[in-house]
Amino acid sequence: MTARVFIDGAAGTTGLEIRDRLAGRADIDLITIPEERRKDAGARAEALNAADAVILCLPDDAAREAVALIDNPRVRVVDASTAHRTAADWTYGFAELEPGQRKALSASTRISNPGCYPTGFLALVRPLVREGLLPADMPLSVNAVSGYSGGGKSMIAMFEDPSSPDATDTAFRAYALGLGHKHVPEMQKRAGLAHPPIFLPSVTRTYRGMLVEVPLHLHLLPGRPGGNQLRDALLAAYEGSAVVHVHRDSPSVLTVEAAAGTDRLDLHVYADEKAGQARLIALLDNLGKGAAGAAVQNLNIALGLPETEGLRL
Repeated sequence: MTARVFIDGAAGTTGLEIRDRLAGRADIDLITIPEERRKDAGARAEALNAADAVILCLPDDAAREAVALIDNPRVRVVDASTAHRTAADWTYGFAELEPGQRKALSASTRISNPGCYPTGFLALVRPLVREGLLPADMPLSVNAVSGYSGGGKSMIAMFEDPSSPDATDTAFRAYALGLGHKHVPEMQKRAGLAHPPIFLPSVTRTYRGMLVEVPLHLHLLPGRPGGNQLRDALLAAYEGSAVVHVHRDSPSVLTVEAAAGTDRLDLHVYADEKAGQARLIALLDNLGKGAAGAAVQNLNIALGLPETEGLRL
């Protein structure tokens, strides 16, 4: 059986990545709209309601408008925007995050794709909170750096087009210095934290790739767990996963591009037992498991197709 899929926003950075992953699949029939009608509400409504599943690659307000255009109760929606990531009536699309999450996703018609930074943060933190190794009220910070494609077409132009009004030749820059980044509520809610983490994002001069790090003072944690105990908890949480890999032996150097071009999520634990400190580090592609790869994985689950079909692992 072939599933009919419509990507609303297929011309954007994430939409193009999703199309690449779905191209050539015999189990997917892509619904397209002629370029001249791409922003026509009537044409979009027709495509949205004719599909078995739609993937929204739109700004938040446009994603909400697209959902409002759907009146066919059988249409499954995977929303890659921020609009529904903390909504109670949407299923959070991180299949590996909680026991039973795949089953919930397979039964849902409304799935919110996780954010790229939250994917790395939650993969590291949520299992430790769930197992009681990390108290829910522990003050946390998350340091993260992404390739510039995470900012979409405008940021890509900023780094690649010298004629862009915002063109820059910087190698690295910090942003969201006001601390009110839109990913923070998602991180707090989905990790089960009592307090929002301090989020320190940055962007570097590489097209794709992401490194997300959570530092911990082990002597402040119950029972003062060591690095091996933290690693074992992550290994147990993601045992058997084809997408999330917890490394037993981690290299002495990690690069932001280490998982670029893939839909993997690589997790590392570094610890200095004597100092009572640890660094939890996640590597992913901001356009892979951080966006398009996760959307395709969620689409597969929602449609009852092989979960990793089309993924780059």
